[in-house]
Amino acid sequence: MLLVSACSGDDGDGIRVDDVSRATVVEVVEAPATVTARASATVTAAASGTVARLRVRDGQRIRAGTVLLRIESPEARRTLRQAQRADAKAAAAGSGGGAPVTLAGAREADASAQRAFDRAERAARRIPDKRARAQALSALRVSKTQYESARAAADRAAAQLAAGLGSLSDAVAALSSAQRVQTRAAVSVAERTVRALTVRSPIAGTVSLSPPPDGGSSGASDLLSQLPESLQSQAGQALGAGSGASVTSTVTEGAPVSAGQSLVTVTDASALFLTAQVDETDVLLVQPGVSASAELDAVPDAAYDATVTTIDPVPTTSTRGGVSYVVRLALGAGAAADGAGAPTPRPGMSAVVGLTVRTARDVVAVPSSAVFRDGRRDAVWVVVNDVARSRQVRLGAQGDARVEVLEGLEEGERLVARGADRVSDGQRLP
Repeated sequence: MLLVSACSGDDGDGIRVDDVSRATVVEVVEAPATVTARASATVTAAASGTVARLRVRDGQRIRAGTVLLRIESPEARRTLRQAQRADAKAAAAGSGGGAPVTLAGAREADASAQRAFDRAERAARRIPDKRARAQALSALRVSKTQYESARAAADRAAAQLAAGLGSLSDAVAALSSAQRVQTRAAVSVAERTVRALTVRSPIAGTVSLSPPPDGGSSGASDLLSQLPESLQSQAGQALGAGSGASVTSTVTEGAPVSAGQSLVTVTDASALFLTAQVDETDVLLVQPGVSASAELDAVPDAAYDATVTTIDPVPTTSTRGGVSYVVRLALGAGAAADGAGAPTPRPGMSAVVGLTVRTARDVVAVPSSAVFRDGRRDAVWVVVNDVARSRQVRLGAQGDARVEVLEGLEEGERLVARGADRVSDGQRLP
């Protein structure tokens, strides 16, 4: 028994001694992932009304710009007429052809406009879709800048009047100009809302008349209800860019819709991608161009090629407090275990992706079981003259079975390859 143990390098306590050798070490980082399409867009209703005509069918392939449906909205058209009348009145007042605008009345309108802008900004910031939120805030900033510029001119005219350097007519004219900026902006928003009643697809793809998988966000109606009635159409247009309010049934002709409600989803699956969640402890090893292999839950006996395209700079935090980063990969062809081609995945399928972050060829390598922590450093037990001695090492690529040793060991040295937790410094080993 002693002879067998000495020859094998493994004593009765499960301790195995082996020579340091060279090998190829491949380090792979695994992460959960989801199959995503090249692009997906959910169009929403710009205003409340009914579906007057549905121009597409479920599963139909369409081009970008295709008319999907038309909404009949008496409310949107009424808002447009009111805005046009208010603009015409403001224009007539500014030219002297209508009721004059008083200083008190203009200031009251200014305060009302400021409150409306503030409410609209708060509502826009709560839009869940990033792109739609950015568009809504940008449009609000432009309108507010124009209004403030005109209002500044009105303030200068009022100051001149107070100093006896200007006339009442000049101050009122400046205030009228500021009011006209507001009414023109309202007309512009109302016109865009009416045009948006003819709903077009922003991308090419396949039509889905059913609700999106996540059911959308029910926040659109809540946002609209917080705005003044005069600005609800404007908010509906902003939300229509992609907030995705909840929808309970497939869209049909004659069905009622509300502002911000999801109507039709168009998915471009001409190219597929993977969205992986990589832990913060591994993400620094991931770079664009890194190759990977993906296994899908739906096709467990197949492997798909993938390549990293981007890494999000902003982390995401899980409900358990863990931090991860979104890594996006282009998904390639798959092959089954027998070499046959694997089926094409569908968006939304779950996967596990293995990213090959480091490959070290013909390097000094030791079994993973040989390495242990010595304070804040990695270490191994080196056997010198049959005595175990702790030695700190610097590691490189770390595979499942073997790890690369960059510093601290030389090829041919002896070390404890298994059972390192059972060894103490100075212990004699066969």
